[in-house]
Amino acid sequence: MKLKHILWFAVLGGLFACLETRSQVTATEKAIAARQAPAISRGPRFLKPTDGQPQVGDKTSAAMNEAGHQLTAAKKRPNVLFIAVDDLACSLGCYGDLIAKTPNIDRLAASGVCFQRAYNQLPLCNPTRASIMTGLRPDQIKVYDLDRHFRDELPEVVTLPQAFQQAGYFAGRVGKIYHYNVPASIGTDGFDDPPSWMQTINPIGRDKAEENKVFNAEPHRKISGALSWLAADGSDEEQTDGMIATEAIRLMESKRQEPFFLAVGFFRPHTPYVAPRKYFDLYPVEQLRLPYAPSDDRADIPTAAFAHNCPVPNYSLPESTLLQATQAYYACVSFIDAQVGRLLDALDRFELTGNTIVVLWSDHGYHLGEHNGIWQKRTLFEQGARSPLIIRAPDQAGNGTSSPRVVEFVDIYPTLTGLAGIEAPGGLAGRSLQKLLQEPIAKWDGHAITQILRPADKRLAKPVMGCSIRTERWRYTEWANGQAGKELYDHQADPMEFDNLAVDPDEQAVRVMQRLQPMLRKHASGDVPDTPFNPARL
Repeated sequence: MKLKHILWFAVLGGLFACLETRSQVTATEKAIAARQAPAISRGPRFLKPTDGQPQVGDKTSAAMNEAGHQLTAAKKRPNVLFIAVDDLACSLGCYGDLIAKTPNIDRLAASGVCFQRAYNQLPLCNPTRASIMTGLRPDQIKVYDLDRHFRDELPEVVTLPQAFQQAGYFAGRVGKIYHYNVPASIGTDGFDDPPSWMQTINPIGRDKAEENKVFNAEPHRKISGALSWLAADGSDEEQTDGMIATEAIRLMESKRQEPFFLAVGFFRPHTPYVAPRKYFDLYPVEQLRLPYAPSDDRADIPTAAFAHNCPVPNYSLPESTLLQATQAYYACVSFIDAQVGRLLDALDRFELTGNTIVVLWSDHGYHLGEHNGIWQKRTLFEQGARSPLIIRAPDQAGNGTSSPRVVEFVDIYPTLTGLAGIEAPGGLAGRSLQKLLQEPIAKWDGHAITQILRPADKRLAKPVMGCSIRTERWRYTEWANGQAGKELYDHQADPMEFDNLAVDPDEQAVRVMQRLQPMLRKHASGDVPDTPFNPARL
């Protein structure tokens, strides 16, 4: 046979092989599409849990994972590293905090999009996390306290990790993603949602064993809610949060060959503020100061605006103690920053960075003495409503640029499903941030809604719902639909919210409130909910 004939047959053979391979891939895609079609056709908002196991349509999550992994072989999909930090304010270098030493979170922000005006839906652990994970507002899931589970109201709702399971992803959790009682529930599943995960890991470190060493500045209160801290002995890896990073890295490595949604939740800087001693040394007390506020700052603020867990300014503690608490809080921030750095380094080491979406968020903001003595959470001021949100997604034109646009935490769900190219449930409350990931300063016209429910106490004769709307310039807040007070702050002139323009409004303030009120009430009701809530756990 002549050489040219041999070459011709070789070319034909290669062509047929390619056609055969393509037909196999096409058949695989069609088979997977057929498996997924029933779940999509019925609408993916609701699932029917069976024996507590996650279900997808008529298939088990294991079968769906197998199908999804086959699809991934043909179409590479991005991983998701979903990092949650408990009680983290915008006390980070990338948010302009001149005290914080957070080089690792700062480098994440420098390589992604740092949302400078991101707002949570309810500044309390259980409601805000339930809202993020369902993509729905508190009034939709009816969760306002630390006791009610979102499935009490919406038993078949599809959570964010469930949506990724439907698409064939592995979904795992290490540490705190849904609500935990901290520190009591460390090492357990906490107030988890079993259908959300295929695997969970609950490390428990020496911080649990050494709770007797914690200094409590308010001995009449539990360390879970009091200003309390410990400069711990030992290494990062001995602390629960250090162990969480270690286990997350192990899980990341074991799942590196398949698409994963890996949720990693750190417990600090939630009280008690516990971190290795070296992080305390980063913040000498003599170099710290309490936040400034005018002496009469509280004169124009409604009573309901102050959290019921901090009714007395600064808990009546001396300044020296408050500065020590400030030191301990920042020590925890730097400790967690180091653990985030370990996760980012692991992505690089496993060569996963180029195909992994990284999201870092905190459940809500946090006070460190603003407004002459507000501490911790549960407020609708800027410090309570505004929270860190950083998203680094591969090949986004906006990476490396901060976004000044107003966004909400309910936007996280549709953003991640959109970036991954997977089916999202209908009826999500937020909108995708993909436009801002491409152009962080693009026209957006965004506003954010945050609310909080107050119990009846010595200050309030009956429960009061507070609702607040934040635009790029204004914050407008109503307590009990305005019956228990209103607040209006102009962030262009008053970024610290010292001057409540609603008390004696001029013509401009009246016009602004008239414009913002229907926008606010469209998304949050100022009425006390008729669904169950525990006043002691608000």
